[in-house]
Amino acid sequence: MPTEPTPEPLQDRRDQQAEQPRRPTHPLLQRPCDELRYLLTAVGYFTRVPVPAWVGFAPHYLHAAARWFALVGLMVGAVGALATLAAWLLWPPAVAVLIGIGATLLLTGAFHEDGLADCVDAFGGGYRREDVLRIMHDSRIGAFGALALVLALLLKWQLLLALGQRGGLRELLLVLVAAHAASRAMAVSYLATLDYVRAEGKAKPVAQRLSPRGLALVLACGALPLLAVAPGFGVAAIAALALLRLVLGRYFVRRIGGYTGDCLGMAQQLGELLIYLLAAAWIWS
Repeated sequence: MPTEPTPEPLQDRRDQQAEQPRRPTHPLLQRPCDELRYLLTAVGYFTRVPVPAWVGFAPHYLHAAARWFALVGLMVGAVGALATLAAWLLWPPAVAVLIGIGATLLLTGAFHEDGLADCVDAFGGGYRREDVLRIMHDSRIGAFGALALVLALLLKWQLLLALGQRGGLRELLLVLVAAHAASRAMAVSYLATLDYVRAEGKAKPVAQRLSPRGLALVLACGALPLLAVAPGFGVAAIAALALLRLVLGRYFVRRIGGYTGDCLGMAQQLGELLIYLLAAAWIWS
């Protein structure tokens, strides 16, 4: 005698319904709502900010959201700048800059810093491609990764502090916002030219080729904040980031044949540091 099917648990049905995207019925509203959904998907992927339930989730959302990653970087930089500005009014500059850096770390969950540590451990401790990928996949941080994190954070702190004391608070805040946006634009641009080397991974849904229109939006969101600091500085920073991108890309291809999500995190961190180094040199020249 056939048995009746077991009813699906109510909570499971609610979860599935929550994941179903809601689209407006009017054709003129569908595209803007889709782009808003992709932007919020990018916010949820790169930060700890909760997104509304109506956004839903599907793997292709992350690929479509890639064109908004640099804009999310702009938002992260703006939060860091606001935290720095507020702290600057209450405490010494060294403390204010440290609070600003801490705000960005809390907002992103040290997402990119983790990629930097994993890559330095893997490239420093592995010789064969398989060894590099295995070490990179290990969530534990080794000596190389720990040293890289400490050096990166100290460099950020001292360079931003020097910018604020020598160039003024305005220059510090502009450079902070621009660096977060431009460094993410540089990292995401690898989606247009390199191959993702893992069969699975957190970055796998993102790792499809970025369209020319998507790449143009990413680069615009990264370049315009740099030019807003000062046109001459912006041009120099864009050229330096392009050179760094070329060198890193060739290194990734030579070592592992492409990139992983951790490689994008490493690229973002190095790009951010490069902008701070250039800004400090620009102020001192």
